[in-house]
Order: sequence, then structure tokens, then C-alpha cells
Amino acid sequence: MVGCGVMGTDHARLLARQVSGAELTRVTDLDPGRAAALAEELGALTSPDGPALIAEEDVDAVVVASADATHAALVLAAAAAGKPVLCEKPLAPSLEEAAGVVRTLDADGTGHLVTLGFMRRVDPAHVELREALHRGAVGEPLLVHGTSRGVTAGSGATSEGLVTGSFVHEADSVPWLLGSPVTAVCWQAPGRSTGTDTASGDLQDPQLLLLRTADGVLTTVEVLLNARYGYDVRCEVVGRTGALALSEASQTTSLTTRSADLARTSTFAADWRPRFAEAYRRELQAWVDGVRGLEAPALATARDGLVAAAVCDAAVRSMRAAVDGAGLWTSVEVSW
Repeated sequence: MVGCGVMGTDHARLLARQVSGAELTRVTDLDPGRAAALAEELGALTSPDGPALIAEEDVDAVVVASADATHAALVLAAAAAGKPVLCEKPLAPSLEEAAGVVRTLDADGTGHLVTLGFMRRVDPAHVELREALHRGAVGEPLLVHGTSRGVTAGSGATSEGLVTGSFVHEADSVPWLLGSPVTAVCWQAPGRSTGTDTASGDLQDPQLLLLRTADGVLTTVEVLLNARYGYDVRCEVVGRTGALALSEASQTTSLTTRSADLARTSTFAADWRPRFAEAYRRELQAWVDGVRGLEAPALATARDGLVAAAVCDAAVRSMRAAVDGAGLWTSVEVSW
């Protein structure tokens, strides 16, 4: 395990306790104390850094859950060592860097070793929605509405970081859901923002992303990092004969909304972990099964990571050209 922050720690615990066929042998982190504490908890050893961990003889496969900027180099190091690697999203912070990774993997013939952590592909609710859509439950899809809200933005959050770090999930899940690639993106934002609450001051929050896919479907994605009330992910597909929405998932934080004589109480998690706990477990189990040569659900590849990076790049270009919060439709360009 490379990276022992919130994500890496959760993944390490799952591998050690809930994923069959896996043994957690080593962990590493920029904070040696944090790595040592996790290693002691789970009966693993520590390595001084990512490259050293990858080179260890008792490491057969690697999970990368470190900072986004480190992903590309660590993925290439693991692939060069002939070791399967599961890398948390994104593959790289920029399209140029992601394309460089895929070019190298293609040249070396090691692309099959790389898996991207887009866990919505194995989230039970998303899988259920996709299967219903593909069997024609609501006819031909016309519109998709997505919502991604968090409790609070992290320290130093930026407008572009919201796209590459949060919206990137929809950049992958929308074409996966529809079975059709995103061809263009349009960035929009309201005249007000919660971004003044962050230390960087460079955050437009919320943002609205419009996506067109090759099949003609129009998708709206709202991303709001500072929603305050809880972690809330939604998706609805409107078809010719009806509409499909994600099934309710287990949540923990209460929210009560009242309007006139109507009242509704819902519960929401404080962060992404309760909502996607089962998805992460399934993702890790599928990855381990694949490494062991067993049959497993298809997970995202490095090329999928590149395509998601291209969608995010189009969104950022639309954002940079925006006037008064209104960006232009911008084509998705994928090349490597």
C-alpha cells in the first residue's frame, strides 16, 4: 500500500481483513509515523517510499493511494517491475501526463497490469441502474442528471481541482453507464460560491457540467464540495418511457427538509466511505481475483483513466474560457 491517508488506510484494512486471497505485506507514506502505526495495526512491514516498496521481493502487487501528483510515476514503476497495480483516480492530474503514461504502457506492453480505481463500476446501486438501463427498462435514454455533494472542501481546494478530483468520477461513470463516449463538455457556474470558505480562495463551488455523449444523450452534473449537510451522490436517467434513479444507499447524517405542509427526513454520510464501502470492498476483491487469475468483474483500465482525463481537460478548458460563469461547449480530445 503506497499512501496511508484516509483512502489508503481504508484500503489496507479491507485487504488485510475482508478481501480473500490477499495478504498485506508492506505500507509506506510520506509520514513515517503514520505508516508505522498502520503497519503495526495490520501486521505489515514498512518501506521508506513508493519505489522501494515496489522493489520489495515480498510485494506481488501494489495499490497506489498517495497524492494525485505521484500516481503516474508510481504506476509506471510498478508496471516496469512487472507488478499489477491498482491506482486510485486520477491516473494523472493532467491530460498530457495521463497520455504519457498510456504511451509508455503501450510501448512496453504492460497496460494489462494497470487498473484504475473508479469504484462506481462495481457499486451495487450503479450496477443495478446500468443493468436496468441496458435491458430497456425505460426505453432509449434521453437525459442523465448527476449530483455529487460533499460536506466540506479540503484545504487548498481549487476550481480546477474540483473537476479533476471530484467530477472525474462522472467523467468515467457517465460513458460507462450509457455505453457511449463523451464528445463535448460545457462548464457553468452560478454567480455565488462557497469558495470563500477555503484557505486558497480559488474555488468556484458549486459547478455545473453539461456533457454530450455520442449517442445524443445530454447529461447534467452538479458538483458541490461544501454542501454541509452530508455526502450525497445521485444519478437519474430519463428515458422515452420512464425514469431510473439510484437506489437509496446506507447513510448516517440526518437532513430534514420542509416545504408548506410537506416534510421529509433523509440521512446522509459524513463522507464517501459509508456510501461506497461495499463498492471499495468489491473493487479490491475483483482486483485481487484478477491478479490471481480468477474470473472477476471488469474494472477500469489505464486507457479508461486517460479518457476520463480528456473529459476533465475539456471541462477545464471550458472553465478557463468562461465569461460570467458561462463556458463554451468544448470538444473532448483524446490522443496518445
